[in-house]
Amino acid sequence: MDISILGIPMDLGAGRRGVDMGTSALRNAHLAARLRELGHTVSDLGDVDVALPETLDKHAHSGLAFLDPILDACRATVDRLAALPAGTFPVTLGGDHSVSMGSVPGGALRGGGPGARTGVIWVDAHTDYNTPGSSPSGNIHGMPVAHLTGLGDERLAALGRGWQVRPEDVVMIGIRSVDAHERELLREAGIKAYTMKDVDQLGITRIHEETLERLAHTERLHVSFDADALDPAVCPGVGTPVPGGLTYREGHLLMELLSESGRVTGMDIVEVNPVLDTRNQTAEVMVGMAASLLGQRIL
Repeated sequence: MDISILGIPMDLGAGRRGVDMGTSALRNAHLAARLRELGHTVSDLGDVDVALPETLDKHAHSGLAFLDPILDACRATVDRLAALPAGTFPVTLGGDHSVSMGSVPGGALRGGGPGARTGVIWVDAHTDYNTPGSSPSGNIHGMPVAHLTGLGDERLAALGRGWQVRPEDVVMIGIRSVDAHERELLREAGIKAYTMKDVDQLGITRIHEETLERLAHTERLHVSFDADALDPAVCPGVGTPVPGGLTYREGHLLMELLSESGRVTGMDIVEVNPVLDTRNQTAEVMVGMAASLLGQRIL
């Protein structure tokens, strides 16, 4: 398989600094080498240019924190990924989770045309379904799924050049932190979310089976994996840790099962914060998750 790695070293959407260094941490954890060992052809496209928050007025043009530079970085991400051949598997490195507003439409648009119908598997402690009107913080990394499905700020919702994710094409796994207004928006949209209670009751295998059945009609599947989906004991280097997350083996099992389906066509790895990490543990764990999704097996 041809894999292209693209970094978006952005922490403009987050409430604390550090995830802009996640791209370097993941590369230093030998991401490309691990994927080449699996027989893939890997190209590293470098990083999208992202403005430094210290040089910016946080609320220069709106109530949304760093809106304009986030728009610039996400547009550049869409452009870079849309230019890839249709058969290329993009691995997008964050940065905070707002980078997915560029990576998901960019992956859907690659190869030309109006954009393939894409199922999004959102592996995260948070639903990230706030809008500017519902967000208690104004931080855009808590809003990407809402904007991918057309809600919220018109400029952020238009990053897909007319392409959008349909709410019924989103499945969330590992959820355990949801704002009150997000719950209402999720119910209205009809998005399927598996909380950690569901993981405990159903198990990863059944959740995987139901996810693939729900998304069977989509042409592509995009896995957007936030490191904070895993328990903080597994991934301590994240900006918004929430206790009681996916175990190391649950994360790998989900990736292995998705790999066996042969349907996943792109991946994000986001919210790795080396400033809060221990000896690059979180980046190394997330590289392992990518390897499992892309074919690594125990035997």
